[in-house]
Amino acid sequence: MSVQNNKIKPSQYDPAKHTDVERIKVESKYLRGSIQESLIDPITGSVVDDDQMLIKFHGIYQQDDRDLRNERRKQKLEPLYSFMIRARVPAGVATAKQYQQLAELAQNYSSGSLRLTTRQAFQWHGVFKRNLKKTIAGINSTLLDTIAACGDVNRNVMANPLPETSAIHQEVYAWSKKLSEHLLPKTNAFHEIWLDDKKVETSEEPIYGQTYLPRKFKTAIAIPPYNDVDVYANDMGFIAIVENNQLIGFNILVGGGMGSTHNDDETYPRVADVIGFCTPEQLLEVAENIVKVQRDYGNRQVRKLARLKYTIDRLGLDKFKAILHDYLGWSLPEPKAFEFIHNGDRYGWLQTEDKQWHLTLYIHSGRIIDNAQSQLFSGLLAIAKIHDGEFRITPNQNLIVSNITPENKSNIETLVKEYGLSIGKTETPARLNSLACVAFPTCSLAMAEAERYLPDLMSKIEALLEKYQLLNQAINIRMTGCPNGCARPFLAEIGLVGKAPGKYNLYLGASYKGDRLNKLYKENINETQILEILSVLFADYSHNRQPAEYFGDFVIRQGHIKAVANGLDFHG
Repeated sequence: MSVQNNKIKPSQYDPAKHTDVERIKVESKYLRGSIQESLIDPITGSVVDDDQMLIKFHGIYQQDDRDLRNERRKQKLEPLYSFMIRARVPAGVATAKQYQQLAELAQNYSSGSLRLTTRQAFQWHGVFKRNLKKTIAGINSTLLDTIAACGDVNRNVMANPLPETSAIHQEVYAWSKKLSEHLLPKTNAFHEIWLDDKKVETSEEPIYGQTYLPRKFKTAIAIPPYNDVDVYANDMGFIAIVENNQLIGFNILVGGGMGSTHNDDETYPRVADVIGFCTPEQLLEVAENIVKVQRDYGNRQVRKLARLKYTIDRLGLDKFKAILHDYLGWSLPEPKAFEFIHNGDRYGWLQTEDKQWHLTLYIHSGRIIDNAQSQLFSGLLAIAKIHDGEFRITPNQNLIVSNITPENKSNIETLVKEYGLSIGKTETPARLNSLACVAFPTCSLAMAEAERYLPDLMSKIEALLEKYQLLNQAINIRMTGCPNGCARPFLAEIGLVGKAPGKYNLYLGASYKGDRLNKLYKENINETQILEILSVLFADYSHNRQPAEYFGDFVIRQGHIKAVANGLDFHG
């Protein structure tokens, strides 16, 4: 009897032992729950507890303003609840017209800013419950949606955001869109709740079943030599293989993931393993069956151990591959050779063979907002109104204004200067390579600042780099407010992960190419300690590095930190 049809499951698959989240999904009537009733409840700004889990599948998180939490408690008011909405944007590509409409939704219904995520999606923060349906209907009217942007399903499929770079890039982008659509949930709940469509009973989910996946699932496609999507950080990844200027297929990766829990060695980040190769025509079949293996073998009893990386380490990679081959009915051939050289963005102007121009703008932590430094929100909206091409989100939270005609280039250059937008020419390489998650005040998981604090810390780090003649050295620095890893801090040469207000764990030694984890160097340290430690390391790096040696490789060679071979080695 094949593994796929085997009815005998280990104890962790016993429904009686599943987490309460599994009950919520089973009882949800395919993601409907009582969301419609929660939306019209005038007594509270929140939705009921079970629905807080279900709305994630619709691209929504309930949050509250933590800056105001104590004051509202003193006034005997409930927290100032609002919602974060995330759009699903395969490969981060949206038209200028779509961007204009999305920005106007931010002005009308949210905090007045947009945020670009590290997974090439748009986010709106501070949307009150009374405006949820209006905002989601507005997003849908642009022909984008929020379906499966969050939740225990495959999320936004990442890919290089500029397919015009070559015919290969265009082909890979097309496959990323097909893959995103193929792995969407099939329930009509989204359209019924948010768009007032007629109710259509869902009898089954052909890929996900009644309980969907045990945990979130992330997918990316990379095109060597650039690993701009951080493909090793994903549950499932594909690396495009090109021979004689033809896309012959994809190497297949499984088991990446950044999330962990402080002081819990059972949890850890992990880079994905390369397990084989498939042709383009086999891509959807392979992806679907990897998802199905995780659906059937993922841990539904302990949610923090439910990602695919833990399934693989529990089963062993060879057994996981054997199960996958059984599901497929055929075996994956060996992977092909490839090489990555870089995982960042290339800023400024680029002209492609079709004579169109593309402008990559630097957006700190992906936050599009007007402030004292620049009128970024207003400037991008002004560009959208005169631009006929696209706005593309990079995996590093930056924005590409693409397919600018030669005739329109000077007009957009004028707006860039007028509104003080950055094309990455005045920032240091370290700042351009920095990432931060949202953290305070809206993220309920944040233990420390990230987005609001990183710019100031970077200025102090840059002073150290200048002191040691390293100001032009590219160093990958990432900060998160907690260890869930939204800004992929465990793939940073210098990773700062929040432990408590003003305190961070410092991680060192990841690969600049994004294929090796870093490791804990110092725990629970403040800004003064961070800068003292980095000063010593930068001094050593300045005097003893080898030609073209990256900082992450240097600290390992010099013995400051041990290299991490795999996720299980992360804590050792």
